[in-house]
Amino acid sequence: MSGTMRLTLRAGERVWINGAVVRAERKTTLEILNDATFLLESHVLQPEETTTPLRQIYFVVQAMFIDPAGAEKAALLYERYLAAALRTFASREILDGLLAVRGQMEAGRRLDAMKTLRGLFPAEEAILAARPERRSAA
Repeated sequence: MSGTMRLTLRAGERVWINGAVVRAERKTTLEILNDATFLLESHVLQPEETTTPLRQIYFVVQAMFIDPAGAEKAALLYERYLAAALRTFASREILDGLLAVRGQMEAGRRLDAMKTLRGLFPAEEAILAARPERRSAA
């Protein structure tokens, strides 16, 4: 990120900026005047939401933002999850997306990787919904 970035937060909303958690007491606008990495609360997955392989990868990348001290361990887990997903999925859309995520992560662009992963969630859900064991008996 470069230049000035404006973030508007609602009362009680949180944002992670360079690993620090900031919570707004009331509606406020923050101006970030220098390069910083941030993660909006609306993009944070909770542990109970990590029910699919792509969501698990997303969660691990997210952990690198939220806990910079644990980023090295999270990176190892990310590599394992990514490798497993690349072996598991047959969908060209998801495989291409995962390869893009790998490139983004190698370039240090975690936010872009998370955005790419979020964009793949609907395709993953469609695949999982079509699996025979997920269908209800008629």
